[in-house]
Amino acid sequence: MSSRNLVKASLEFQCPQRVPRDLWLLPWASDHYANELKQIKLRFPSDIATAPAIYKQPPEVQGDPYQIGQYVDEWGCIFTSKQAGVIGEVKEPLIKSWEELDKLRPPTEMLEFDRQAVDEFCRNTDKFVLGGCCPRPFERMQFIRRSDNLYIDLAERKPEFYEMLGKVHQFFLEELELWAKTEVDGLMFMDDWGTQRSLLISPTLWREIFKPLYNEYINLAHRYGKYIFMHSDGHIFDILPDLVEMGLDAVNSQLFCMDIEKIGERLRGKITFWGEIDRQWILSFGSREDVFQAVRRVKESLYADGGVIAQCEFGAGAKPENVYAVFEAWEQVLI
Repeated sequence: MSSRNLVKASLEFQCPQRVPRDLWLLPWASDHYANELKQIKLRFPSDIATAPAIYKQPPEVQGDPYQIGQYVDEWGCIFTSKQAGVIGEVKEPLIKSWEELDKLRPPTEMLEFDRQAVDEFCRNTDKFVLGGCCPRPFERMQFIRRSDNLYIDLAERKPEFYEMLGKVHQFFLEELELWAKTEVDGLMFMDDWGTQRSLLISPTLWREIFKPLYNEYINLAHRYGKYIFMHSDGHIFDILPDLVEMGLDAVNSQLFCMDIEKIGERLRGKITFWGEIDRQWILSFGSREDVFQAVRRVKESLYADGGVIAQCEFGAGAKPENVYAVFEAWEQVLI
């Protein structure tokens, strides 16, 4: 069974021959453990790939997002980083007051990419291919306004807030649709919604403002026959049923911030859990047995003749032997 078919079988709960793998890398891992990383990738190649975006005119950026110092992204948002290998934070908002809202310019250069190259990439791999864009309306608005200002905006909900939201959302819809017209297997969007114990805003406010946006992304993908995935860090239990209701195919979340067994009781067999294994404690400080126990816990709670992708993030602080053990454990739990 090809990697592409393994992932599809998992998404459709059709008994894949093994649990598909997906290794996520931060540059920190390559900088600190290049040799160990090479062995992990050789022994456990990922079943999911992301299509490259080759732009007719690359969007203008300044600096390197993973180096110490400042980085200006394609929207003009300025990130300040104090640790190499990890992206920084926005300290100065792009839009300091609503009088400056006219300065907001979506990076339309990203709408002109080589779709033929994307299609050729898809045809020349047996991996499941995700599109090379990632809408993130909540986070993008945080980068534009800075997080503290955006929370005030969400409380006040002035007309200017909705104008900003509309600009961001419409750009992402247009970008997502262009990728949906390629031969990729799936699309992706993201927003980190959780603290360690709850959502960052009330579920009611989330459903009022953000659920309709995500519903449009999901419907768009399905209209073009694509699967659609979402990533969201933190404790997002309160909105998982909403994501299932909207027809999301796969969710990547910090399962170990939540009650995994409770998630399984309510949602097992209704959505594919695209990882993960605890990167706050187990990957950094746990033993090999801790890793195996964590994998068994996910399998027993969430696996339903599929419905699980063995995603693992190799980021700052993770021990390479524990990342290796994640994929080793997933090979054994279905035997």
